[in-house]
Amino acid sequence: MNALRANCKDCFGLCCVALYFSASEGFPINKDAGRPCLNLQTDFRCSVHKTLAEQGLKGCLAFDCFGAGQKVSRVSFGGNDWRKVPESAGPMFKVFLIMRQLHELLWYLTEAQTLQPARSIHNVLSSMLEETEQLTYLSPDSLIDLNVAEHRSKVNTLLLKTSELVRAEAYRGQKSHLGSRKAFGRGADLVGADLRKLNLRGANLRGALLIAADLRGNDLSGTDFIGADFRDADLRGADLSKSIFLTQAQLNVAKGDTSTKFPSTLNRPAHWALL
Repeated sequence: MNALRANCKDCFGLCCVALYFSASEGFPINKDAGRPCLNLQTDFRCSVHKTLAEQGLKGCLAFDCFGAGQKVSRVSFGGNDWRKVPESAGPMFKVFLIMRQLHELLWYLTEAQTLQPARSIHNVLSSMLEETEQLTYLSPDSLIDLNVAEHRSKVNTLLLKTSELVRAEAYRGQKSHLGSRKAFGRGADLVGADLRKLNLRGANLRGALLIAADLRGNDLSGTDFIGADFRDADLRGADLSKSIFLTQAQLNVAKGDTSTKFPSTLNRPAHWALL
């Protein structure tokens, strides 16, 4: 997973330049795509990176390039930064947005290969992982022309199958006294919901709006969280150690404590200690 973790020292600050963002979305100001953030320094590092949580910059905390930044900076463009080679700026920013999508898919596919309930499709997952990895080494022009939506759709079919297998096993293995169970559709609106008494083992919470939801103490084994919005979700005492398709960015914008459990591939956000 290391190659799929952001390494800012090897990146040309691409997330701070290529993206559009609005002050209303937890960013410092309105910023057009292609214009550097006011906090981007000459060495491409963020001047407020260590205090993002304290400053309430949740938009920054919620973003993860999955290592796409360094791949574009060092591989796709061979270490030639957009400041020294201004004509590369436009193509570089476009490639970054595409690479970020591919690296996100690599993160999920890599995890899917480790899930034992999905062992029957591990070979297919491995092939798709290799195919996706090869795409990341295409030339900038080829990446810009790539139909990412089509490839994402193929990958998502496998991720859905993986999710079904994992969730089915989690559901079979649970005890009847774990509490009431409710089915949720993709993108379920659970903003501010009290979910403490619900049985969410093996639940499908793909794309769910969990903003300020209360998940304290819940066992979330086998729960699919791909694309779920965790802003201000209360995870204190929750067990997400066997949840699937969870990312660091999701934990970064949630509330947790020392008793919150999560997958070993992720880190405990430093600001949780302040809660």
